[in-house]
Amino acid sequence: MSDYRRIADRIAEEIAAGRLRPGDRLPPQRVFARRRGIAGSTAGRVYGELVRRGLVVGEVGRGTFVRAAPAGAGAGRALAEPASSAPVNMELNYPSVPGQAELLAAGLAPLLRTDVLGEALGLVPANGTGAAREAAAGLLAVPGWRPEPDRFLFTGNARQAIAAALAHLVRPGGRVGVESLTYPLVKEIAARLGVTLVPLATDGDGLRPDAVAAAHRAAPLSAVYVQPTLHNPTSTTMPHERRAELASVVRELDLPVVEDRIWAFLAGAGAEASRGCVGGALPLAAYAPERVYVVDGLSKRVAPGLTVGFLVVPEGRAEEAGGALRSGGWAAGRFALEAAVRWIVDGTVARLVAAKREDAAARQRLVREGLAGFAVRGDERAYYAWWELPEPWRADTFCAAAAERGVAVTPGPAFSVPAVASGVPVASAAVSPFNCVRLGLASVGPRELAEALAVLGDVARGGR
Repeated sequence: MSDYRRIADRIAEEIAAGRLRPGDRLPPQRVFARRRGIAGSTAGRVYGELVRRGLVVGEVGRGTFVRAAPAGAGAGRALAEPASSAPVNMELNYPSVPGQAELLAAGLAPLLRTDVLGEALGLVPANGTGAAREAAAGLLAVPGWRPEPDRFLFTGNARQAIAAALAHLVRPGGRVGVESLTYPLVKEIAARLGVTLVPLATDGDGLRPDAVAAAHRAAPLSAVYVQPTLHNPTSTTMPHERRAELASVVRELDLPVVEDRIWAFLAGAGAEASRGCVGGALPLAAYAPERVYVVDGLSKRVAPGLTVGFLVVPEGRAEEAGGALRSGGWAAGRFALEAAVRWIVDGTVARLVAAKREDAAARQRLVREGLAGFAVRGDERAYYAWWELPEPWRADTFCAAAAERGVAVTPGPAFSVPAVASGVPVASAAVSPFNCVRLGLASVGPRELAEALAVLGDVARGGR
Protein backbone atom coordinates (compact mmCIF):
# COMPACT_ATOMS: atom_id res chain seq x y z
CA MET A 1 0.00 0.00 0.00
CA SER A 2 2.83 2.41 0.82
CA ASP A 3 4.59 1.76 -2.53
CA TYR A 4 2.06 3.70 -4.58
CA ARG A 5 2.33 6.64 -2.19
CA ARG A 6 6.10 6.70 -2.62
CA ILE A 7 5.59 6.80 -6.40
CA ALA A 8 3.08 9.64 -5.90
CA ASP A 9 5.69 11.45 -3.78
CA ARG A 10 8.16 11.29 -6.66
CA ILE A 11 5.60 12.68 -9.11
CA ALA A 12 4.79 15.43 -6.61
CA GLU A 13 8.51 16.28 -6.40
CA GLU A 14 8.65 16.57 -10.21
CA ILE A 15 5.70 18.97 -10.12
CA ALA A 16 7.30 21.02 -7.31
CA ALA A 17 10.60 21.17 -9.23
CA GLY A 18 8.86 22.38 -12.39
CA ARG A 19 9.76 19.32 -14.45
CA LEU A 20 6.02 18.72 -14.75
CA ARG A 21 4.30 22.04 -15.40
CA PRO A 22 0.69 23.19 -15.02
CA GLY A 23 -1.30 21.84 -17.94
CA ASP A 24 1.10 18.97 -18.69
CA ARG A 25 -0.70 15.74 -19.44
CA LEU A 26 0.30 12.59 -17.59
CA PRO A 27 0.49 9.41 -19.65
CA PRO A 28 -2.49 7.05 -19.64
CA GLN A 29 -2.45 4.80 -16.60
CA ARG A 30 -1.59 1.68 -18.59
CA VAL A 31 1.38 3.47 -20.17
CA PHE A 32 2.47 4.84 -16.79
CA ALA A 33 2.26 1.32 -15.31
CA ARG A 34 4.35 -0.17 -18.12
CA ARG A 35 7.03 2.51 -17.84
CA ARG A 36 7.27 2.11 -14.08
CA GLY A 37 7.06 -1.64 -14.08
CA ILE A 38 4.05 -1.67 -11.78
CA ALA A 39 0.58 -3.17 -11.92
CA GLY A 40 -2.24 -1.24 -13.55
CA SER A 41 -4.11 -1.21 -10.25
CA THR A 42 -1.09 0.39 -8.57
CA ALA A 43 -0.97 3.06 -11.27
CA GLY A 44 -4.64 3.76 -10.59
CA ARG A 45 -3.86 4.25 -6.90
CA VAL A 46 -0.99 6.62 -7.77
CA TYR A 47 -3.24 8.77 -9.93
CA GLY A 48 -5.97 8.71 -7.31
CA GLU A 49 -3.48 9.83 -4.66
CA LEU A 50 -2.32 12.73 -6.85
CA VAL A 51 -5.94 13.79 -7.34
CA ARG A 52 -6.55 13.67 -3.57
CA ARG A 53 -3.50 15.89 -3.05
CA GLY A 54 -4.88 18.44 -5.49
CA LEU A 55 -1.87 18.11 -7.78
CA VAL A 56 -3.66 16.77 -10.86
CA VAL A 57 -7.14 16.74 -12.29
CA GLY A 58 -8.75 14.05 -14.43
CA GLU A 59 -10.90 15.06 -17.38
CA VAL A 60 -13.15 12.36 -18.81
CA GLY A 61 -12.18 11.55 -22.40
CA ARG A 62 -9.05 13.76 -22.28
CA GLY A 63 -6.76 12.39 -19.57
CA THR A 64 -5.03 13.52 -16.39
CA PHE A 65 -3.37 16.94 -16.21
CA VAL A 66 -1.19 18.82 -13.74
CA ARG A 67 -3.32 21.45 -12.04
CA ALA A 68 -2.78 25.13 -12.80
CA ALA A 69 -2.39 25.88 -9.07
CA PRO A 70 -0.58 22.99 -7.39
CA ALA A 71 -1.36 22.25 -3.77
CA GLY A 72 0.84 24.20 -1.40
CA ALA A 73 1.01 27.32 -3.57
CA GLY A 74 1.30 30.35 -1.32
CA ALA A 75 2.56 28.27 1.60
CA GLY A 76 5.18 30.90 2.38
CA ARG A 77 2.49 33.53 2.87
CA ALA A 78 0.70 31.24 5.30
CA LEU A 79 3.68 31.48 7.62
CA ALA A 80 3.67 35.26 7.58
CA GLU A 81 0.04 36.34 7.48
CA PRO A 82 -3.40 34.85 8.25
CA ALA A 83 -4.08 32.75 5.16
CA SER A 84 -6.23 30.01 6.62
CA SER A 85 -9.89 30.13 7.52
CA ALA A 86 -9.44 27.46 10.20
CA PRO A 87 -10.39 28.76 13.67
CA VAL A 88 -7.09 27.49 15.16
CA ASN A 89 -4.15 28.58 13.01
CA MET A 90 -0.96 26.65 13.81
CA GLU A 91 0.71 27.89 10.61
CA LEU A 92 1.36 31.34 12.03
CA ASN A 93 4.00 31.34 14.76
CA TYR A 94 4.34 34.63 16.63
CA PRO A 95 4.73 34.18 20.41
CA SER A 96 2.97 36.41 22.91
CA VAL A 97 2.95 36.17 26.70
CA PRO A 98 0.59 37.57 29.37
CA GLY A 99 1.28 41.21 30.19
CA GLN A 100 3.17 41.78 26.93
CA ALA A 101 1.03 44.69 25.76
CA GLU A 102 1.34 46.48 29.11
CA LEU A 103 5.14 46.12 29.07
CA LEU A 104 5.39 47.47 25.54
CA ALA A 105 3.01 50.35 26.24
CA ALA A 106 5.20 51.60 29.08
CA GLY A 107 8.18 51.80 26.75
CA LEU A 108 6.21 53.62 24.08
CA ALA A 109 4.77 56.29 26.39
CA PRO A 110 7.82 58.63 26.27
CA LEU A 111 7.77 58.51 22.45
CA LEU A 112 4.31 60.09 22.42
CA ARG A 113 5.54 63.35 23.93
CA THR A 114 5.37 66.05 21.27
CA ASP A 115 9.05 66.96 21.44
CA VAL A 116 10.17 63.32 21.16
CA LEU A 117 7.57 62.25 18.60
CA GLY A 118 8.63 64.85 16.08
CA GLU A 119 12.14 63.42 15.88
CA ALA A 120 10.86 59.82 15.93
CA LEU A 121 8.77 60.49 12.81
CA GLY A 122 11.75 61.65 10.79
CA LEU A 123 13.97 59.73 8.39
CA VAL A 124 16.75 57.40 9.48
CA PRO A 125 19.69 56.04 7.44
CA ALA A 126 20.21 52.33 6.78
CA ASN A 127 22.70 52.10 9.65
CA GLY A 128 20.23 53.63 12.08
CA THR A 129 21.44 55.79 14.93
CA GLY A 130 24.35 55.42 17.30
CA ALA A 131 21.96 54.52 20.12
CA ALA A 132 20.29 51.88 17.95
CA ARG A 133 23.59 50.30 16.96
CA GLU A 134 24.81 50.09 20.56
CA ALA A 135 21.49 48.71 21.81
CA ALA A 136 21.29 46.09 19.06
CA ALA A 137 24.89 44.99 19.61
CA GLY A 138 24.15 44.43 23.28
CA LEU A 139 20.95 42.55 22.51
CA LEU A 140 22.54 40.10 20.08
CA ALA A 141 25.70 39.54 22.13
CA VAL A 142 26.36 36.14 23.70
CA PRO A 143 29.35 35.09 25.79
CA GLY A 144 32.22 34.77 23.35
CA TRP A 145 30.75 37.03 20.65
CA ARG A 146 29.59 40.63 20.51
CA PRO A 147 28.96 42.20 17.11
CA GLU A 148 30.64 45.53 16.41
CA PRO A 149 28.04 48.36 16.42
CA ASP A 150 29.41 49.86 13.21
CA ARG A 151 28.54 46.68 11.31
CA PHE A 152 24.77 47.00 11.88
CA LEU A 153 22.12 47.81 9.29
CA PHE A 154 18.41 48.02 10.13
CA THR A 155 15.41 46.80 8.15
CA GLY A 156 11.67 46.68 8.67
CA ASN A 157 11.85 43.04 9.77
CA ALA A 158 14.12 40.00 9.57
CA ARG A 159 12.62 38.85 6.25
CA GLN A 160 13.71 42.13 4.72
CA ALA A 161 17.18 41.64 6.21
CA ILE A 162 17.39 38.28 4.41
CA ALA A 163 16.28 39.92 1.16
CA ALA A 164 18.80 42.72 1.55
CA ALA A 165 21.65 40.29 2.26
CA LEU A 166 20.82 38.11 -0.75
CA ALA A 167 20.35 41.13 -3.02
CA HIS A 168 23.78 42.38 -1.93
CA LEU A 169 25.53 39.03 -2.34
CA VAL A 170 23.86 37.35 -5.32
CA ARG A 171 23.25 38.61 -8.82
CA PRO A 172 20.11 37.53 -10.72
CA GLY A 173 20.71 34.01 -11.98
CA GLY A 174 23.05 33.21 -9.12
CA ARG A 175 22.85 30.12 -6.93
CA VAL A 176 22.38 30.02 -3.15
CA GLY A 177 22.89 26.85 -1.15
CA VAL A 178 20.24 26.19 1.51
CA GLU A 179 19.31 23.31 3.78
CA SER A 180 17.05 20.90 1.90
CA LEU A 181 14.30 21.95 4.31
CA THR A 182 14.32 25.71 4.74
CA TYR A 183 12.25 28.74 5.74
CA PRO A 184 9.52 28.93 3.06
CA LEU A 185 9.68 32.69 2.64
CA VAL A 186 13.30 32.37 1.52
CA LYS A 187 11.95 30.53 -1.52
CA GLU A 188 9.67 33.46 -2.31
CA ILE A 189 12.46 36.00 -1.75
CA ALA A 190 14.78 34.05 -4.05
CA ALA A 191 12.14 33.83 -6.78
CA ARG A 192 11.62 37.59 -6.72
CA LEU A 193 15.35 38.24 -6.84
CA GLY A 194 15.85 35.82 -9.73
CA VAL A 195 18.03 33.57 -7.58
CA THR A 196 18.15 29.76 -7.73
CA LEU A 197 18.12 27.87 -4.45
CA VAL A 198 20.25 24.72 -4.32
CA PRO A 199 19.16 22.19 -1.67
CA LEU A 200 22.02 20.83 0.44
CA ALA A 201 22.04 17.63 2.44
CA THR A 202 21.71 17.72 6.22
CA ASP A 203 22.01 15.22 9.03
CA GLY A 204 21.33 15.15 12.77
CA ASP A 205 23.87 17.95 13.30
CA GLY A 206 22.49 20.24 10.61
CA LEU A 207 23.92 21.35 7.27
CA ARG A 208 26.72 19.08 6.04
CA PRO A 209 29.90 20.96 5.07
CA ASP A 210 30.75 18.30 2.48
CA ALA A 211 27.41 18.99 0.76
CA VAL A 212 28.33 22.67 0.49
CA ALA A 213 31.69 21.81 -1.07
CA ALA A 214 30.20 19.27 -3.50
CA ALA A 215 27.50 21.67 -4.72
CA HIS A 216 30.02 24.47 -5.17
CA ARG A 217 32.34 22.24 -7.18
CA ALA A 218 29.48 21.12 -9.43
CA ALA A 219 28.37 24.70 -10.21
CA PRO A 220 29.63 27.66 -8.18
CA LEU A 221 27.44 28.98 -5.41
CA SER A 222 27.20 32.70 -4.71
CA ALA A 223 26.28 32.29 -1.04
CA VAL A 224 24.84 29.93 1.56
CA TYR A 225 21.75 30.59 3.70
CA VAL A 226 21.56 28.56 6.91
CA GLN A 227 19.69 28.35 10.21
CA PRO A 228 22.24 26.78 12.57
CA THR A 229 20.33 27.31 15.83
CA LEU A 230 16.83 25.86 16.33
CA HIS A 231 16.39 25.24 12.63
CA ASN A 232 12.84 25.80 11.42
CA PRO A 233 11.12 23.31 11.01
CA THR A 234 13.26 20.49 12.48
CA SER A 235 14.62 22.29 15.60
CA THR A 236 18.14 20.99 14.87
CA THR A 237 20.98 22.97 16.47
CA MET A 238 24.50 22.62 15.10
CA PRO A 239 27.08 21.58 17.69
CA HIS A 240 30.35 23.45 18.05
CA GLU A 241 32.34 20.97 15.94
CA ARG A 242 29.97 21.24 12.98
CA ARG A 243 30.02 25.04 13.11
CA ALA A 244 33.80 25.09 13.12
CA GLU A 245 33.93 22.65 10.19
CA LEU A 246 31.38 24.63 8.18
CA ALA A 247 33.26 27.86 8.85
CA SER A 248 36.47 26.24 7.61
CA VAL A 249 34.80 25.04 4.40
CA VAL A 250 33.17 28.37 3.47
CA ARG A 251 36.43 30.17 4.20
CA GLU A 252 38.30 27.77 1.92
CA LEU A 253 35.68 28.20 -0.82
CA ASP A 254 35.50 31.98 -0.31
CA LEU A 255 31.73 31.73 0.15
CA PRO A 256 29.66 34.27 2.09
CA VAL A 257 27.04 32.94 4.50
CA VAL A 258 23.71 34.41 5.57
CA GLU A 259 23.10 33.14 9.10
CA ASP A 260 19.46 33.35 10.22
CA ARG A 261 19.26 33.64 14.03
CA ILE A 262 15.64 34.76 14.34
CA TRP A 263 14.80 31.93 16.79
CA ALA A 264 18.24 31.68 18.44
CA PHE A 265 17.15 33.85 21.38
CA LEU A 266 15.21 30.84 22.69
CA ALA A 267 18.36 28.73 22.92
CA GLY A 268 19.91 30.84 25.66
CA ALA A 269 23.59 31.40 26.27
CA GLY A 270 25.29 31.80 29.60
CA ALA A 271 26.50 28.43 30.82
CA GLU A 272 26.13 26.86 27.37
CA ALA A 273 28.54 29.27 25.75
CA SER A 274 31.01 29.15 28.62
CA ARG A 275 31.29 25.37 28.12
CA GLY A 276 32.40 25.76 24.52
CA CYS A 277 29.05 26.43 22.89
CA VAL A 278 27.28 23.24 23.92
CA GLY A 279 23.89 23.61 22.29
CA GLY A 280 25.23 25.98 19.66
CA ALA A 281 24.71 29.35 21.35
CA LEU A 282 27.78 30.86 19.64
CA PRO A 283 26.88 32.08 16.13
CA LEU A 284 28.70 31.09 12.96
CA ALA A 285 29.82 34.70 12.75
CA ALA A 286 32.11 34.05 15.71
CA TYR A 287 33.93 31.37 13.69
CA ALA A 288 34.18 33.25 10.37
CA PRO A 289 33.43 36.94 10.98
CA GLU A 290 34.77 37.93 7.56
CA ARG A 291 32.33 35.55 5.82
CA VAL A 292 29.05 35.68 7.76
CA TYR A 293 26.10 38.08 7.50
CA VAL A 294 23.89 37.71 10.59
CA VAL A 295 20.12 38.18 10.32
CA ASP A 296 17.97 38.71 13.40
CA GLY A 297 15.01 40.80 14.50
CA LEU A 298 12.35 41.60 17.07
CA SER A 299 9.24 40.01 15.55
CA LYS A 300 9.60 36.86 17.67
CA ARG A 301 11.16 38.49 20.73
CA VAL A 302 8.58 41.30 20.78
CA ALA A 303 5.71 41.37 18.27
CA PRO A 304 5.25 41.26 14.48
CA GLY A 305 3.23 44.48 14.24
CA LEU A 306 5.97 46.87 15.40
CA THR A 307 9.32 45.32 14.72
CA VAL A 308 12.84 45.91 13.40
CA GLY A 309 15.22 43.60 11.53
CA PHE A 310 18.97 43.48 12.10
CA LEU A 311 21.63 42.75 9.51
CA VAL A 312 25.19 42.45 10.86
CA VAL A 313 27.69 42.55 8.01
CA PRO A 314 31.41 41.71 7.84
CA GLU A 315 33.91 44.51 8.26
CA GLY A 316 33.97 46.90 5.33
CA ARG A 317 30.65 45.71 3.85
CA ALA A 318 28.20 48.12 5.47
CA GLU A 319 28.16 50.76 2.73
CA GLU A 320 27.60 48.36 -0.17
CA ALA A 321 25.08 46.21 1.72
CA GLY A 322 23.31 49.39 2.82
CA GLY A 323 22.95 50.38 -0.83
CA ALA A 324 21.21 47.08 -1.60
CA LEU A 325 18.98 47.58 1.43
CA ARG A 326 17.94 51.09 0.38
CA SER A 327 17.35 50.12 -3.25
CA GLY A 328 14.95 47.41 -2.14
CA GLY A 329 13.02 49.78 0.12
CA TRP A 330 13.80 47.60 3.12
CA ALA A 331 15.04 50.25 5.56
CA ALA A 332 13.58 50.41 9.06
CA GLY A 333 11.13 53.14 10.02
CA ARG A 334 12.44 55.69 12.52
CA PHE A 335 9.51 55.28 14.94
CA ALA A 336 9.90 51.50 15.12
CA LEU A 337 13.65 51.89 15.58
CA GLU A 338 13.21 54.40 18.43
CA ALA A 339 10.68 52.11 20.10
CA ALA A 340 13.05 49.15 19.76
CA VAL A 341 15.88 51.07 21.40
CA ARG A 342 13.71 51.99 24.37
CA TRP A 343 12.44 48.43 24.80
CA ILE A 344 15.98 47.05 24.66
CA VAL A 345 17.50 49.62 27.01
CA ASP A 346 14.75 49.55 29.64
CA GLY A 347 14.85 45.74 29.87
CA THR A 348 11.47 45.09 28.26
CA VAL A 349 12.92 42.83 25.57
CA ALA A 350 14.93 40.86 28.14
CA ARG A 351 11.82 40.27 30.26
CA LEU A 352 9.83 39.17 27.21
CA VAL A 353 12.61 36.80 26.14
CA ALA A 354 12.74 35.18 29.58
CA ALA A 355 8.97 34.74 29.60
CA LYS A 356 8.91 33.31 26.08
CA ARG A 357 11.62 30.77 26.88
CA GLU A 358 9.46 29.47 29.72
CA ASP A 359 6.37 29.57 27.51
CA ALA A 360 8.03 27.59 24.70
CA ALA A 361 9.13 24.89 27.14
CA ALA A 362 5.58 24.65 28.54
CA ARG A 363 4.13 24.29 25.04
CA GLN A 364 6.60 21.55 24.16
CA ARG A 365 5.35 19.68 27.22
CA LEU A 366 1.81 20.00 25.85
CA VAL A 367 3.02 18.49 22.57
CA ARG A 368 4.65 15.56 24.34
CA GLU A 369 1.46 14.93 26.30
CA GLY A 370 -1.04 15.56 23.50
CA LEU A 371 0.79 13.59 20.82
CA ALA A 372 2.32 10.88 22.97
CA GLY A 373 3.13 7.79 20.92
CA PHE A 374 3.59 9.70 17.68
CA ALA A 375 6.91 10.47 15.96
CA VAL A 376 7.17 14.16 16.85
CA ARG A 377 10.51 15.95 16.85
CA GLY A 378 10.97 19.22 18.71
CA ASP A 379 13.63 20.83 20.84
CA GLU A 380 12.24 21.64 24.27
CA ARG A 381 13.27 25.28 23.70
CA ALA A 382 11.53 25.73 20.34
CA TYR A 383 8.12 27.10 19.39
CA TYR A 384 7.54 24.47 16.69
CA ALA A 385 7.57 20.72 16.18
CA TRP A 386 8.13 18.46 13.16
CA TRP A 387 5.71 15.54 12.98
CA GLU A 388 6.28 12.40 10.92
CA LEU A 389 2.72 11.31 10.26
CA PRO A 390 1.63 7.70 10.67
CA GLU A 391 0.68 5.72 7.59
CA PRO A 392 -1.38 6.07 5.49
CA TRP A 393 -1.35 9.86 5.95
CA ARG A 394 0.46 12.27 3.68
CA ALA A 395 0.98 15.92 4.52
CA ASP A 396 -1.55 17.40 2.12
CA THR A 397 -4.37 14.99 2.91
CA PHE A 398 -3.72 15.31 6.65
CA CYS A 399 -3.75 19.11 6.46
CA ALA A 400 -7.07 19.00 4.61
CA ALA A 401 -8.55 16.63 7.21
CA ALA A 402 -7.25 18.77 10.07
CA ALA A 403 -8.69 21.92 8.49
CA GLU A 404 -12.08 20.23 8.34
CA ARG A 405 -11.78 19.87 12.13
CA GLY A 406 -10.80 23.53 12.51
CA VAL A 407 -7.02 23.30 12.85
CA ALA A 408 -4.53 24.62 10.27
CA VAL A 409 -0.99 23.21 10.20
CA THR A 410 1.80 23.60 7.66
CA PRO A 411 2.49 20.73 5.22
CA GLY A 412 6.09 19.52 5.13
CA PRO A 413 6.56 20.22 1.40
CA ALA A 414 6.20 23.96 2.13
CA PHE A 415 9.74 23.76 3.56
CA SER A 416 11.18 21.55 0.81
CA VAL A 417 13.49 22.98 -1.83
CA PRO A 418 13.20 21.30 -5.26
CA ALA A 419 16.38 19.73 -6.59
CA VAL A 420 18.13 21.52 -9.44
CA ALA A 421 20.03 20.07 -12.37
CA SER A 422 23.47 20.34 -10.75
CA GLY A 423 24.80 16.85 -11.29
CA VAL A 424 25.14 16.46 -7.52
CA PRO A 425 22.45 14.31 -5.92
CA VAL A 426 20.95 15.58 -2.68
CA ALA A 427 20.89 12.82 -0.13
CA SER A 428 17.33 11.74 0.50
CA ALA A 429 16.01 12.64 3.91
CA ALA A 430 15.28 9.75 6.23
CA VAL A 431 11.72 11.03 6.37
CA SER A 432 10.05 12.52 3.29
CA PRO A 433 8.57 15.99 3.87
CA PHE A 434 5.50 14.69 2.03
CA ASN A 435 4.90 12.58 5.13
CA CYS A 436 5.41 15.40 7.66
CA VAL A 437 3.77 18.55 8.98
CA ARG A 438 5.11 21.42 11.04
CA LEU A 439 3.20 22.50 14.12
CA GLY A 440 3.54 26.17 15.04
CA LEU A 441 2.99 26.39 18.79
CA ALA A 442 3.20 30.12 19.45
CA SER A 443 0.15 31.85 18.00
CA VAL A 444 -2.61 30.14 19.99
CA GLY A 445 -3.28 30.15 23.72
CA PRO A 446 -2.13 27.20 25.86
CA ARG A 447 -5.65 25.81 26.43
CA GLU A 448 -6.51 26.22 22.76
CA LEU A 449 -3.22 24.54 21.84
CA ALA A 450 -3.92 21.55 24.09
CA GLU A 451 -7.37 21.14 22.52
CA ALA A 452 -5.96 21.48 19.00
CA LEU A 453 -3.31 18.83 19.70
CA ALA A 454 -6.03 16.48 20.90
CA VAL A 455 -7.92 17.06 17.64
CA LEU A 456 -4.80 16.45 15.56
CA GLY A 457 -4.10 13.24 17.41
CA ASP A 458 -7.65 12.09 16.78
CA VAL A 459 -7.34 12.89 13.07
CA ALA A 460 -4.02 11.02 12.86
CA ARG A 461 -5.60 7.96 14.44
CA GLY A 462 -8.27 8.01 11.74
CA GLY A 463 -11.00 10.06 13.41
CA ARG A 464 -13.01 12.64 11.50
